[in-house]
Amino acid sequence: MINKLKQLTESKLVRNIAIVATGTAGAQAIGMAFSPVITRLYGPEAFGLLGTFMAILAILTPVAALTYPVAIVLPRSDADAKGLAKLSGGLAVGMACLIALIFLIAGDRLVDLLGLQAIAIFLLLIPLAMMFSAFQQILQQWLIREKKFRITAKAAVIQALILCTIQAGIGLFYPVSAVLIVLATISNGLYAALLWLGIKNQIKINLITQQTVIEKESDLGALAKRYQDFPIYRAPQDIINAFSQGLPILMLASFFGPAAAGFYTLAKAVMGAPSTLIGKSVGDVFYPRITKAAQDKENLFQLILKATLALTAIGFAPFALVVAFGPWLFSCIFGAEWVTAGEYARWLALFFLFNFINKPSVAAVPVLGIQKGLLFYEIFSTGAKTLGFFAGLYWFGSAIWAVALFSVIGVFAYIAMILWVLWCSLRWNDNAKTS
Repeated sequence: MINKLKQLTESKLVRNIAIVATGTAGAQAIGMAFSPVITRLYGPEAFGLLGTFMAILAILTPVAALTYPVAIVLPRSDADAKGLAKLSGGLAVGMACLIALIFLIAGDRLVDLLGLQAIAIFLLLIPLAMMFSAFQQILQQWLIREKKFRITAKAAVIQALILCTIQAGIGLFYPVSAVLIVLATISNGLYAALLWLGIKNQIKINLITQQTVIEKESDLGALAKRYQDFPIYRAPQDIINAFSQGLPILMLASFFGPAAAGFYTLAKAVMGAPSTLIGKSVGDVFYPRITKAAQDKENLFQLILKATLALTAIGFAPFALVVAFGPWLFSCIFGAEWVTAGEYARWLALFFLFNFINKPSVAAVPVLGIQKGLLFYEIFSTGAKTLGFFAGLYWFGSAIWAVALFSVIGVFAYIAMILWVLWCSLRWNDNAKTS
């Protein structure tokens, strides 16, 4: 047992996960430390408008660079990876300008059609936030490729400290939703700037140690074609997934008002924290690890299964705690007016537990070359969750029932995906042996 623990602590994969998780944990700790103050300053309605804005942004963000940044990790050649970064950056600027033009021409019609009057004045912030988000993802994927996880960890902590301090400081004098939405818009830009500073410092170190290698620039058109499965399959899948995540907020705001959306926004943020803290850290480190494992023809089934079981063991206890004591915990931490958010959190805890343990499977999808299948999966799972949510609203007339049905259907969808990815990894192993 001692030898196994020693091997575990000496594992490069575990060390990298710990680095990313430490940075994310620091950012989450800062957010949680400020949250009892911020929730009491702004209230459920302000959080509801923020949640509505972020739901729309999340749906449009995959359009910004057509998910090409996710491919940056895959090429063996640094020149190809840099080419993908340039392609992604150019697309992000172009798409942001196109969306801004659409909003200028038809923004009022879209607002009326979707019932988004409450955030109409913030609509033109979305293209800017999209562009910032794409830049952040490009830089993140480059650092993941280079395994420079300390840079992302430091940037996460600094960003969280700056934003939470500003939220609380301004909230003492002017606690309105506009403050939260404007800060949410610039948050990804701030994070991208911090990552860029870290990369520049790393380049200087490489120049000093003479570790740079000059490579011929890649043809961007050829790269776009080679990785066309990302815009064709991954981008629509990400949009559908974001739609399924944001739908409850948009529907709650439409049926029950901003306060109900605010309760859900806080519950979703708190329940999603473990996914961000550990799940995303595992995903970011696991992605280049499984990419290398595939290149070396290792056993991908075992790699995915071990990571999934490890996350199950880690996530069970904290999520079970929320199922048992959600309303009481939320009222104690965030204030008595947030007890309804605790009721939502009880059901979302089930959903996010399986979202949490699903991270290795998601990271394995592009490596296994099954992004087309993931798109079809996302269409069916999103359709089922949407029907469940509508059933709760129309048949039972209850926000709690809507969230409950949405969550339970989501649990079964995540289980199905994990089993599907494991089956695909077995097939990949068989093909690798014969090739």
